[in-house]
Amino acid sequence: MITITNEAKQRIRSPIDLDFMAQRYQTENTYYSFTSPSLWTYDKNLYYLLKHSIEIDLETKYIRKPWLLAYDQYGNVTLEYLIMYINGIGSPEDFNIPSVVLPTMESIITMCSDKFSKVTNSEDLETVEW
Repeated sequence: MITITNEAKQRIRSPIDLDFMAQRYQTENTYYSFTSPSLWTYDKNLYYLLKHSIEIDLETKYIRKPWLLAYDQYGNVTLEYLIMYINGIGSPEDFNIPSVVLPTMESIITMCSDKFSKVTNSEDLETVEW
C-alpha cells in the first residue's frame, strides 16, 4: 500500500526528484538551497526533452490532474511540474489540452545528471542578497 510516508521516503532517494535541481549557494557558514527547480536546468534541456518525447491524447481521467498522469506514466508524482512545463501549462487547472507531450524516462534521467547548477565563482560568494 502506498502511503504519504512511503512516497516521501521514495522521493528522498529518487534521483529524478526535480527539487534536487534547485540552485545552491555556499556562504561562509552554510549552504542556501532554493527549493524550486532552476528554470535554467529546464531551459538548457528543453529541446533535448522535446526531441525524446512522445505525444499522446489526453484521457478524460487526467484533465486537471497532471500528477495522476505523471504517476501513471513515470510512477512518480513529482514529475507533474515537468509535464506542465514541457506542454506550456502554468497551472493544473489549465491542464485540459487535446494532446500531451511526455518526455521519455531516459531523457529525464539524462537531464537529472546535470541537476546541480554550475554557478561560476560560487566559492567567492560571501553573502546572499535577499
